Amino acid sequence: MIEERLYQDYLKALLAGKRSQCRDMVQRLLDTNIELRTLFTDLFQRTLYEVGELWENNRITVANEHLATSITESLLNLAYPALFAADRSGKKAVISCSANEFHQVGGKMVADIFELNGWEGHFLGANLPHDELSRFIQDVQPDVVGLSLSIIANLDNLKRGIEVVRTNFPKLDLLIGGQAFRWGGIDVIKSYPGTEYISSLDKLEKLIKGK
Repeated sequence: MIEERLYQDYLKALLAGKRSQCRDMVQRLLDTNIELRTLFTDLFQRTLYEVGELWENNRITVANEHLATSITESLLNLAYPALFAADRSGKKAVISCSANEFHQVGGKMVADIFELNGWEGHFLGANLPHDELSRFIQDVQPDVVGLSLSIIANLDNLKRGIEVVRTNFPKLDLLIGGQAFRWGGIDVIKSYPGTEYISSLDKLEKLIKGK
């Protein structure tokens, strides 16, 4: 668990756009052999959720929010040396953001959690067209597909993506998650057979370990 004072110092530096200070703080945590899942959940995810709430309440600008997201995404790369140390399981996951969804950090963390557990985590990034997602799934033949949604207004695009996957790959496990579901939409997702809502990185990891 990350100390509250350290969390607040990091959040303050993140909101101020102090990339090098944020990097130093994260590197020090990695040097203490902090578990990556703790770093992702208790620092990166928590701060981005708070940044999102500040933006929605007009307490920071969209530029501030974009900068904080950009810094966080760059800091995820610091974890890569430890990320691929796990024995490979031979299993594959394809992770993508919904069409018209441009917030990709959450999806990237999900792909990293799969890698941490020995899977190949294919992260396809933001705003992927449905036909391109379907084509990639056909080529890679993954064990699991995950779709991420950060903005609830994009729910209809996500639903279309789910329908494409369910139609073309009816037996494939499909995981859905993202910050958007803090404001609703979970019941809609659960109405699709073979589709599971993942509320947290902790729940994701428990599901991975059970496969």
